[in-house]
Order: sequence, then C-alpha cells, then structure tokens
Amino acid sequence: MSTGRINRTKGIALAAITSTAVVAGVIFIQGAADADPKPTLEEAKKQVAALQHKAEVAGESANDLRGQISASSARVKALQTAIAKQQGQVDAVKRQIGSLAVAGYQTSGMTTTAQLLLSTNPDQFLSQASTAQAFAGQQNSALRRYQQAQGKLGDLQASEQTELAALKAVQTQQDTLKKQIQTNLDAAEKVLDKLSDEERERIQEENEREAEEARDERPSRDGDRMDDLPVPASGRAGTAVSAAMGQLGDSYVWGAEGPNSFDCSGLMLYAWGKAGVSLPHSSKAQASEGRRVSKSQLMPGDLVFFYSPISHVGMYIGNGRMVHAPRPGKPVKTDPIDQMPYNTAVRPG
Repeated sequence: MSTGRINRTKGIALAAITSTAVVAGVIFIQGAADADPKPTLEEAKKQVAALQHKAEVAGESANDLRGQISASSARVKALQTAIAKQQGQVDAVKRQIGSLAVAGYQTSGMTTTAQLLLSTNPDQFLSQASTAQAFAGQQNSALRRYQQAQGKLGDLQASEQTELAALKAVQTQQDTLKKQIQTNLDAAEKVLDKLSDEERERIQEENEREAEEARDERPSRDGDRMDDLPVPASGRAGTAVSAAMGQLGDSYVWGAEGPNSFDCSGLMLYAWGKAGVSLPHSSKAQASEGRRVSKSQLMPGDLVFFYSPISHVGMYIGNGRMVHAPRPGKPVKTDPIDQMPYNTAVRPG
C-alpha cells in the first residue's frame, strides 16, 4: 500500500473517531442538561413558591408604574387639547393676514396722487386713505399676533414630544417587568414538569382544596360570618372587610381588580372601593394612603404591607390574621400576618 493511501486511510479513521467523540460529547452534555436532579415534592413546592413570589414582586413593580403612566397620559391629552386650540388661533390669525394682504393688493397698483385724481369722489377717497393708514397698522399688529401664536404653538408641541418620550420610557419599563412576570411563571411550570404525573395531580388537588376551603369562609348573605370576626368591623372599614372576605377562593391574576380575580393590591382597591374610598393599584402606592398605624393598634380594614421594598399587601381582619391574594397559583384566602416579613400598615379613609 502506498504512503499516500495509508495517510488517507488514517485520516478517514481519525475523522470518524473525532466525529463519534463529538456526537458522544453532545449527547453527554444534552443528557446532563436534561438530567437535572428531580426535586422532591416539597422541594418543588418551595421552588415554585419562590418563583411565583418573584412574579408577584415584578407584578407589583409594574403596578407601581400605572400611576406614572396614567398621569403622563393625562398630561399628553391636555397638551394635545391645548395644541389643537392654539392651532385654531394660529389659523385664524393667518386668515386675517390673508384678508388684509388681498385688500392691500387691490389698491397697491397706483400712487395715492393718481388714485385721488381718478376718484369720482375726492372727499371719500381722502377718508379712505386715512383708513388705509390704520389698515397698515392692522397688518403689522396681525403679524405680531401671528408670531406670538406660532411661538406658543411651537412650545406646546415641544412639550408634547417631551411628555410622549417620557411616557414611552415608562411603558417600556413596565413591559420589561411584565416579561419578568411571565419568565418566572414559566420557570415555575418547568419545575412542575419535572415531577411525576401523580405528584402534579397531588399539587393540583391541594390547590383546589385550598380554594374550596377559602370559599367556605365567605360571609353568608345575612352576614353571619362577619359577626364571627375577632374584632367587629363597622362603617366603611366594615364594608371593605365584607367585600374582601366575599372574594375568598377567587383566583390570583396579575393586574386584576375584580370581580372574580385579583392581584394583592387589586383586591384592596376593589374592597375599599366598595366602601367609597379610592386607592391606587399598587401596594407601594397604597402604603402612602391613609393614616399610618402601628402593628399593635391594627383594626379590621387596615392595610398591612410586607417585604422591603414593599411588594405585597393584605387587609387585617383581627386576631393577627389578614385576607389577601397571596401570589400566582393561590386563591384569595386568610392567613396570619406573621407568615411574611411585616413592613408597615395604614388605615384608609
């Protein structure tokens, strides 16, 4: 066998070995990626809870931008209204200038002396000539008004563009937070996908049972269950508590404020809204509404806030408990206020 043929044979063999090794390496890496250690059921629950909490934190941050977006949108709308009005003024002055220009052109072809000699009524012409001087003054005045009106219009249009840019920036920030919500929820689903069908069914059954137990706590139509509260609630606070308790068992949905699904701040907005008190749709913003109260002075209806920075809110119902929309995947329910890192509380209204 020639040296060249031997080398070619060795080259083919080496390529085959290398190819096989690469494929094997890829399979090994892929297998290692796919073979992430399967969590126990309890570990999976903790991982899912942590990811769902991250989704809630992003959701409340996105909610906190609602006020900025609403205020900025209102300013844009006001500026657009002012621009339309100012444009009308500019157009009116332009029409006046146009009329003055046409009238001036009609007598501009002759000298004043020629017009006087040819006039059939010299006295009337002299009177008109005097009026023409005033007419010229009107032209100058109209031009000044136009410049002023056009300048104001330009200022308004510049302000509109600045406000629109600011609005777009906040909307982009909110969109980023919305993506974070979905990313964390998707990650939670991937954790559940690692469990067996039986384990996933157990979690589903637990969630359904939890929702059913929460619905069983709802006040009856005659309000008997409201009388069972550790501390009686009356007035607007009583109305708010009754409204919040009436949603027990409803699902958590980010951005929802009723009537059948809520996020944490949406539930507070809904409940206190039934009592005639308007709240913003953001736990952080709600913490600035009403009078600050200490933990030891809590009364039913008070809003209790958790984590630092604030990312969750519930409504105190007495005996150290609250009604709240906990997080994605969990129903509106009652829980001890000490199960989360307590931050502060306020009394709306």
